[in-house]
Amino acid sequence: MRRADGWLLPLEVERWCADADAADRTVLRRCRGSVLDIGCGPGRLVAALAPYGRPCLGIDVSRAAVARTVRTGGPALCRSVFEPLPDEGRWGTALLLDGNIGIGGDPRALLTRVTQLLAPEGLLIVEAAAADVDERVRVRVDDGRGRVGTAFPWARVGAPALLRHARAAGWTAVERWTARGRDFMTLRRAAVPGPATPPP
Repeated sequence: MRRADGWLLPLEVERWCADADAADRTVLRRCRGSVLDIGCGPGRLVAALAPYGRPCLGIDVSRAAVARTVRTGGPALCRSVFEPLPDEGRWGTALLLDGNIGIGGDPRALLTRVTQLLAPEGLLIVEAAAADVDERVRVRVDDGRGRVGTAFPWARVGAPALLRHARAAGWTAVERWTARGRDFMTLRRAAVPGPATPPP
């Protein structure tokens, strides 16, 4: 992904197109209930979950990515996370890996949207950027051969910023870990205080 000023963020396409690796499996072991993979790309995580009978769905705005996911045996829809989705309010786990906390360029809005998708006790597993960064940019996908796509908003969020945005959107962190140099966090919706009990 290339910014207007020439800054370049390499995309790990080879890893995304491969089978789920050891770091991915640390995430999959923490999934509970049905799993929604937001920005599933080529579908390695959905494909890894499907043979075990765990209900799962990948969503992505790329038709090519969704087609590849389906070919590898995983269910997927070509849809934005901000569009209506199946089973809203009932998913057990949502995944935002591979930088997908950046979808839409507004991490707080994305985190707020995920609260609408998960069941009240659902889990959100997010991969944070390795750097301590909190930025919003407009980028284009550059194929390395001089062709670039249409500009779109994106965000990069490291763990400290992720925690700030999560708290503001009504999430609380329950676990953080690293695997193969990648930084992950599990979030749960913060408990909403009940009505005050009147004094006797």
